[in-house]
Amino acid sequence: MVESKGELDKTYAELMERTKDLIVFGTVGSIVSWDMNTKMPPKGIQLRSQQLAILQKMGHRMLTDPENGRLIEAIVDHKDYDGLEPLQKRNVHLVKKQYDEATKLPEELVVETARQRALTRNTWRKAKAARDWKMFKPDLEKLLKLRVRAADILMEVKGTKTPYDALIDIFEPNMTAETISKVFDGMRRGLVGIMEKCRDAPRQPDTAFLGRKVLFEVQRGISEALADAIGYDTKSEQAGGRIDETEHPFTTGYFDDVRITTHYYEENFTSSVFSVLHEGGHALYGQNLPSEWMYQPVGRSCSYGISESQSRFVENMVGRSSEFWSHFLPKLKEITGGVLQDVGLEQFVHAINRVTPSKIRTRADEVTYGLHVIIRFEMERDMFAGKLSIDELPQVWNEKYLKYLGVEIEHDSEGVMQDVHWSGGSFGYFPSYALGNIYGGMMLEKMEGDLPDWRGKMAAGSISEVIGWLVSNVHKHGRLHDPADLIRLVTGNDLTVDPFLNYLDDKYSKLYGY
Repeated sequence: MVESKGELDKTYAELMERTKDLIVFGTVGSIVSWDMNTKMPPKGIQLRSQQLAILQKMGHRMLTDPENGRLIEAIVDHKDYDGLEPLQKRNVHLVKKQYDEATKLPEELVVETARQRALTRNTWRKAKAARDWKMFKPDLEKLLKLRVRAADILMEVKGTKTPYDALIDIFEPNMTAETISKVFDGMRRGLVGIMEKCRDAPRQPDTAFLGRKVLFEVQRGISEALADAIGYDTKSEQAGGRIDETEHPFTTGYFDDVRITTHYYEENFTSSVFSVLHEGGHALYGQNLPSEWMYQPVGRSCSYGISESQSRFVENMVGRSSEFWSHFLPKLKEITGGVLQDVGLEQFVHAINRVTPSKIRTRADEVTYGLHVIIRFEMERDMFAGKLSIDELPQVWNEKYLKYLGVEIEHDSEGVMQDVHWSGGSFGYFPSYALGNIYGGMMLEKMEGDLPDWRGKMAAGSISEVIGWLVSNVHKHGRLHDPADLIRLVTGNDLTVDPFLNYLDDKYSKLYGY
């Protein structure tokens, strides 16, 4: 028996060692992609697309090596398998899931998708600048066909009802379009109700000062100060982060090297303020996962939606609160010189929480943001159901924006081409954004009970209690659970939009006086 258990332990250790190699190899690809979006010269795109394709091919071969399958089978079929620790079983489950799915995807499909992603993203960047949908459409169509092909294959492997569910599962394990549709229906009604209350309220914010010019170099100083305020280290000798500039802000990296990007607008300084807080929330999650799990499958974020809950929590529940700015506004005034000296705390907080329908998701307020995501989710769902073609995307996009938000789209760069996600083939990703808000609302409700004085401490200049609560209740679990199970563990409840809507209604009724 001892020898048999020792054999199982040895096989498990060998599988984890191979998994470590795969994880480390994957981090190379993330840095290469980061470079493509930040530092790479324009002429480098053809070479970079080939580099990424080669990395995908090598990673796919490492993952689908038959030896991995042999090890997995030897562990699962071992008579002492039930004696493994829960964490070990979870690791094996995650490796097996990844292996089973990857072995069903043809290598040529994986390589061609990686190559087409790089080309499509480059075309998107040019087409968006030129406001030319026709330039973007052919590459997007090629990429969509590749993702449809992959979705059809993955649907069988994952056992999902639809191809789109198979893509959602990549970002939000065990979540379905049917469940999301039901939750989003309630969310849409609630958000529209709050939006209309704010629109008709007697107390409207004065936002003119938000358009004051703040030089890029000054905004870089603001970013550094914000990173320091939330505990995202970019400057010390032990720093594990950095802030760079790109067209579309994002976070990438792993444990000791997690990087964020932002985009600066001289006459819209708050855009970078909240993108830094948002991406900083992602980065803190990535850096605060259990260090002992660094090279194990469980040592990753639970899901994209859970990661989004952390970024939106820092950006909005912390970063748009009166308590945060009662401490940080004087520092902001100091950094910007005389630009904001005449702006009071109440005026500033109301302005940065202005509720108004807009065309751009990344600039949307906390209330209407979810409506932007719902539009994208519904379009993706219909695309993969064969109900919506590439040719119809711009028109349907514009119609939904008029119907849900009451805004008219003037050109496709502020419409269907505004986001980077589809150019990277990330279909199924968008629902995670709104799910993140819902998760965050549930977490806030629980934290309010655990830390009743968290707002007072934050007003005094400390958000370490808030970050500490997130680390202890969310980050520490890594990928030990699927998102629905983690939410139940953290909050004691199943997925519900009510806490998020209650949070918004309470906050905005005070701001707007409705």
